[in-house]
Amino acid sequence: MKLEEKDLVEEFSRSGGRGGQNVQKVETRVVLRHLPTGITVVAQEERFREANRVHARKRMVKVLVERERRIRLAKAAERSRERSRKAQRSWGATRKLVEGKRKRAMVKAGRGKWRGEG
Repeated sequence: MKLEEKDLVEEFSRSGGRGGQNVQKVETRVVLRHLPTGITVVAQEERFREANRVHARKRMVKVLVERERRIRLAKAAERSRERSRKAQRSWGATRKLVEGKRKRAMVKAGRGKWRGEG
């Protein structure tokens, strides 16, 4: 997947953790936001801003690819559910279903006769 630079907003701030005086003085933490989706990723592992920019972009690509995969799977599942809903029963399956309903109806119809109501 290719990221468009116009869709990205970068923000820099001081990161905490390892890196000593460098990370406390220099804004090495990168917050990268993808405007069309609103997804935000943060990279602050490295001591240098450029390294964190690379990490943030790699992470953004990974997140966007995963998002596309989930959307594709959800659409496929919906198509499958729709196909199942539209599928018609075979003649034999319909006959079996109706026979079962008739038997159940006979059982229910006979219940009142046992108590002397019929």
